[in-house]
Amino acid sequence: MKILVIGSGGREHAIAWKLAQSPNAGAIFVAPGNGGTDGAFTNVPLALEPPFEEVLAFIEKERIGLTVIGPEKPLVDGMADVLRAKGHRVFGPGKAGARLEGSKSFAKEIMKAAGVPTAAYESFTSREKALAWLKGRPGPYVLKADGLAAGKGVIIAEDLAAAEAALDEYFVKHAFGAAGTTLVIEDFLRGYEVSILAITDGTAVKLLPASQDHKRARDNDEGPNTGGMGVYSPVPPVTEAHLDQVRDRVLLPTLAELRRRGIPYCGVLYAGLMIEGDRVNVVEFNARFGDPETECVLPLLDGDLLEIFLAATEGRLAGVDFRVEHGASCTVILASGGYPGAYQNGKEIKGLENVNDSLVFHAGTKKAGDKTLSAGGRVLAVTHKASDLGRAIQGAYADVDRIHFEGGFCRRDIGKKGLPQGAS
Repeated sequence: MKILVIGSGGREHAIAWKLAQSPNAGAIFVAPGNGGTDGAFTNVPLALEPPFEEVLAFIEKERIGLTVIGPEKPLVDGMADVLRAKGHRVFGPGKAGARLEGSKSFAKEIMKAAGVPTAAYESFTSREKALAWLKGRPGPYVLKADGLAAGKGVIIAEDLAAAEAALDEYFVKHAFGAAGTTLVIEDFLRGYEVSILAITDGTAVKLLPASQDHKRARDNDEGPNTGGMGVYSPVPPVTEAHLDQVRDRVLLPTLAELRRRGIPYCGVLYAGLMIEGDRVNVVEFNARFGDPETECVLPLLDGDLLEIFLAATEGRLAGVDFRVEHGASCTVILASGGYPGAYQNGKEIKGLENVNDSLVFHAGTKKAGDKTLSAGGRVLAVTHKASDLGRAIQGAYADVDRIHFEGGFCRRDIGKKGLPQGAS
């Protein structure tokens, strides 16, 4: 079966890599892809904006059997609906389901209706009403742009003065554009932040191992927020009882509420969670595989990802074989100097041939002849699997140190939170 993967990041490289292991996988195309998918698969420079005519034409010309949509924007823009309307098989929710990520207020509305545990919230379209609500509640406060803001629409304000200044970012300076015209303000949740990626056909769910992303640019969670500087999995504080709660109190009720509203959902339902003791609260939903979580957890999946995706598209996921390997995985991001601020592209990446046992998923790279160059903020995701987390961390950093490009940097504490206290 020919497969088309939509996207250009480390997530899409990891998805294509895992799909290629299926005995039923034929040619795999990645649109637009990156320097790592170039050669390993076939990159195709397709326009990913509505009405998706180039994507449709390519699918029909190549007789693609399955299209997997990686990034959130084409999902929110309705690519899956357009393709399905023409009879094509797609893994990824339609526009209505993708609103779980595309609109924070819609996601909260669904959670409230479904009885999903989450922080108390209100939505606002004016600064004055938002400020009046804030004055009646203690801090800290979490302010979120309602729409897609490339992961940058969230401000955590410690006190009322900081929250009032943050309101100006949304309503006066319009720092988040159209995404911030509606603002969601939530109570601050404390606990251990965890990501759960679940594959679903709209009724059944299959959970991938829990993982924990590191959003801050620098060690010890210092520096600005990024798209993610590294991940480890599984997460020791997450128990089977927690996972049961996530399945039974979060994912299944959410899908049931979507069905009640006539919204089908096939794809990944990603729950960002805050766990405190026995309590699980939802911070946010995403409508796709996380990045860089995907690069960390897919290597732990012991199964045929193509068959799993096909089962999801055909509504038979409950009966599919779904196993997770024992052991652990650690993913370290190599980023361009200056990221998440201004950075330079076009730096030659050296040492890739010296990597021993780790997987290297390309995120922001491109080929130039026989050279691989940096072409983004997050450049490479180096993933190492081992029998335990300590060995996974050691293996990942051993191979990170074999790769070099001008200005490149990484965090040096990825996974440390998951080790026993005092271990290093």
